[in-house]
Amino acid sequence: MDSLPADTRLLLLFAAAAQEHEPHDTGADSVLLTRAWQAAGLDPGRLEPAERAGAVHDDGVRVHFTHPLLRTALLRRVPVARRRAVHLLLAALLDGPHRALPRLVQQACAADGHDPALARALVRAAVAPRPYAERAVALARSALLSPDEDLRGARLAAAAEQAMLGGDPGRARELLAQVRAVPAPGRAHYVRGLLALRDGPVADAREALLTASALLAPYDAERAVRALLGATEAAWAMGDAAACLDVLRRIPAPQPDPALERYRAGLCAVFAEGLRREGRDLLRGGPGSEAVCDPDTLLRTAGAALVLGEIDAACRTGARALAAVRVHGPLSLLPQALEHLAYAELRAGRHARARTHAEEGLATADRLGQRNKAAHLHAVLALAASVEGGAAACAGHAEAAASVAGPHGLAQAATLATWALARADLAEGRSADAAARLLPLVGPGPLRGHFAARMLLVPCFVEAAALAGRGARPADAATAVAVAVAVEEFAVWTATTADPQAPAQLARCRALLAPAEEAAARYQEALAHHAGSGGGFEGARTRLLYGQWLRRQRRTREARGPLRDALVAFERCGARVWAERTAGELRAAGEAVPAGGDTGPLVLLTPQQQRIARCVAQGATNREVASRLSLSPRTVDHHLRNVFALLGVRSRGDLARLLDRASTGT
Repeated sequence: MDSLPADTRLLLLFAAAAQEHEPHDTGADSVLLTRAWQAAGLDPGRLEPAERAGAVHDDGVRVHFTHPLLRTALLRRVPVARRRAVHLLLAALLDGPHRALPRLVQQACAADGHDPALARALVRAAVAPRPYAERAVALARSALLSPDEDLRGARLAAAAEQAMLGGDPGRARELLAQVRAVPAPGRAHYVRGLLALRDGPVADAREALLTASALLAPYDAERAVRALLGATEAAWAMGDAAACLDVLRRIPAPQPDPALERYRAGLCAVFAEGLRREGRDLLRGGPGSEAVCDPDTLLRTAGAALVLGEIDAACRTGARALAAVRVHGPLSLLPQALEHLAYAELRAGRHARARTHAEEGLATADRLGQRNKAAHLHAVLALAASVEGGAAACAGHAEAAASVAGPHGLAQAATLATWALARADLAEGRSADAAARLLPLVGPGPLRGHFAARMLLVPCFVEAAALAGRGARPADAATAVAVAVAVEEFAVWTATTADPQAPAQLARCRALLAPAEEAAARYQEALAHHAGSGGGFEGARTRLLYGQWLRRQRRTREARGPLRDALVAFERCGARVWAERTAGELRAAGEAVPAGGDTGPLVLLTPQQQRIARCVAQGATNREVASRLSLSPRTVDHHLRNVFALLGVRSRGDLARLLDRASTGT
């Protein structure tokens, strides 16, 4: 910097000072700078040496320093009087009511010591529609001007809250670090709790928010209630239904906001008594008016719709919430809005759309440092991948979710990630593995999966346990008990939920467990329910299971119809691995289906032999193959001997190498 001409350094001083009222790293307004330079009698063209030296970059809209330390060094090296004069000149040029906040910040930068009047003016101006980041800058400046320690702490905490809402948790934590030396009853606990809710152990977030609510209640009732709502969200993420009810009961009743009061009372009723009429009626009373655009209200309403099982309503309201966040902010809420909508779309069977929203949410959460939200979005993406057939993607997202869910206590994310892995196991025919994953989450006992997701796992668990029990080995007694209990609980839930897939899933569960003389009627009942409820993926799964059952009953010709329908439905919803599995079943039922790329030695084998060869090449034992394909181990052994003879191989390793070479063309 010292090698630059003196007039160039003076231009840079204006650029550095102009950024004092801007959020971090946004640069300085080029138009404002040009006016300031001209007012000071400086030639704007003399900025060129600094650009050539790589100190700044002028893109025609903003002037950016290439490193923040350059700006800091410039401001610190000039005499205080000169720096104050520059700030005052900039303040004078920021005219008009719409520039009141940046003008006051420039005046604050020029202040000499405490200035309570200017501090109060900054607080009054740091409101909407100014961006959250600008409000954070102004409130932090007002804290520096405040001689009273209580006011200083409160204003630093307020600045931290605005920085957090603006998507800058790092800056929020920097400001909170300064609050520790001065009292700020409740506000600092509130911000720390919200930061931990998005990126920290959620049990810590809950405690911080409960403390914040108690401290805020005497003088800031509205924020105290918001703290309790945040504590409810933390308890929900933990999977602690009792803690959710405890926090909800602490919210003063009745609330002045009718929508919030219905939400509070409705959830209290649901947690206390289940999905009975009172709770359902209260939760249904969310904002129906299209004029409602508060993101928090809309997100709560979408969440309530999911609790009720009203999936289409959850998608509609979730889309409204996302639109409201995009238009009105805050940016910090965007990952949550995308997560809520993506999860609702998954429940609706719109897997590709859910993946698109979840991918955007994950990118935003990563950028904003919200690891807890990222974990939930990884779980949603794992579920989408378990349908669309990306086994590696499913495992990767599930692992990413679990890596944060464990240390941060995110029971919901962990449960959804495990469900995704189990569903991927089922897609590949590994029913015993799927049942083993789900048993701890669905079975009786206190250490079960997340209370809001547990019923959703039951159909998958029953399918896995039933298929594993009919294959290589019977289900053990503990699994049999867990299946029976889970189906009865699912029947109770089906009678109260509005989830359109539940009746069909219940009939499918009963079909899987029914004796042969009753199973066909149960499958037909499930298909009748599917016909009126949409849900292409779930309907396809029922048709696949029905076709498999018919084939096991040696009703091969009848099996082809459900299997054909299942194949079409899986292909339509992009469930690639499920479609491949169904195509294999169709071939085994004697129907010609394009082999999807089977070449080389596999053309020598029958469809059943091809399926067995692929499983063995993947490392499965004969008993595991039998479980996957619903055959007896003796039948697998017979087919495998013929496979070895036809392909001229002598071992499982030889078979795996042969198929690997065939798939790679080497």
